[in-house]
Amino acid sequence: MIAVIAKLNVKPGCEKEFEATMLNLVSDVNENEPGNHLYKLCKKADGNYVVMELYEDQAAITAHGESAHFKAAGAKFGGLMAGAPEITRMDVVG
Repeated sequence: MIAVIAKLNVKPGCEKEFEATMLNLVSDVNENEPGNHLYKLCKKADGNYVVMELYEDQAAITAHGESAHFKAAGAKFGGLMAGAPEITRMDVVG
């Protein structure tokens, strides 16, 4: 399995719109991606967001990035983000 942590840099004042868009994506991923075992939006105490992700394998990550719902959400995030996401990828040990 492969774990991913995506730190998302949201523009100040865009948090509510970002959360609505992101939660729709979370729902779509959870309903439509059998190779994804975890996809959760989290908000840190400092107000920054991260997405915790867990995939069966590289094919599941590729399917996620190529999915229609991921591409549609990406277009909506354009005006909401303050920069590119910071992605950390890890192999699951146990």
